[in-house]
Amino acid sequence: MKKGLTIVCLLFGIALCAMADDVRKPDDQIADNTFFDPTRKQKVEEPYRFGVEYRIEAGFTQHQQRTKNLTAPDMYLHGVRLGATFTFLLPLHFSMQTGLLYTLTYGVNEQHWRSMDAPSVQTEYQKHRVLEHNLTVPIRCYYTIPVWRDLNLLFYAGPQFQFCPNETDFVQNHLNDKTLEWLKTQNVPTETYDRLKYDVFWLNFQLGIGTGLEWQRYRVQGGYDFGLNNLMLNYRTNDRHMWEWGWHVSFSYRL
Repeated sequence: MKKGLTIVCLLFGIALCAMADDVRKPDDQIADNTFFDPTRKQKVEEPYRFGVEYRIEAGFTQHQQRTKNLTAPDMYLHGVRLGATFTFLLPLHFSMQTGLLYTLTYGVNEQHWRSMDAPSVQTEYQKHRVLEHNLTVPIRCYYTIPVWRDLNLLFYAGPQFQFCPNETDFVQNHLNDKTLEWLKTQNVPTETYDRLKYDVFWLNFQLGIGTGLEWQRYRVQGGYDFGLNNLMLNYRTNDRHMWEWGWHVSFSYRL
């Protein structure tokens, strides 16, 4: 009798313990079936990138010398640009680029003058053949958008400083003697000369924008630069103005 009572008490105690465990167990404790899902992709935050990339660059450019002088229309200078750049990598797909680029351009223009001899009024002009050398220091801010695998779309904007060490004007005169003598009295160049010594300021400050594509180590980009300062030296008159704008297309390779 005592053994049977003991067994009943033990069974009753075990039942009470089981009921207590069910009370303490949360009602919403449900197993997450996706926890062990092998196809689930964990979210990986992109780490901040810091570093420097070096590139060599080559391309084509066209400069436009915009004037307010009706006797001398705008001149277009076509040429090539070569150089090297280095890019500082920043977080969130941003980067800063600078470097040194050399540009060689060539253009032809005609400047018409009022003739001092009425019969030759239709042939009074000077032909200007200009050869320009430039050293450019860009300061660009880049933003890169990943498109597909190693293909990226990029946008950039920022200023650049263009230094002109030499700009030669090879003048060809199509003038009669009277007009030629009159131009000399007005201090107008009638022979080949360096424009930096007479007409043009040596520093061109520009602001540009552009876009391009990047694939692995290769990059193709193009943009437009707006000249902001007057390049014409006003030593003869006060109404002479010239701005040099330009666009470019270039290819670069990351070393």
